[in-house]
Amino acid sequence: MPIKTSLIDKQEHIEQAARALKSISHPLRLKILCVIGDQEACVQEIVEAVGTSQSNISQHLAILREKGILLARKEAHRVFYRVGDERTLQLIGMMREVFCGG
Repeated sequence: MPIKTSLIDKQEHIEQAARALKSISHPLRLKILCVIGDQEACVQEIVEAVGTSQSNISQHLAILREKGILLARKEAHRVFYRVGDERTLQLIGMMREVFCGG
């Protein structure tokens, strides 16, 4: 059986995948991403769903934005977050299926 090298041949894809996995490997960040899913959520909605302080959530949202996992949009005094890459959504979906039974 031949070894697939298409992903390995593209260094930028490997680096992007590694950044995404490293960014979401923290339990709270993974929980944030599961809460957001394929929707858009403001900080307060995320805080209520995750159950920790706003400052803690904001720190992790900043990391996820910095790594290019989340995109943000400001509307009046609220910031809304969404997952910026379809592949990250697929990854979260697979993790939910594998670890949470759907």
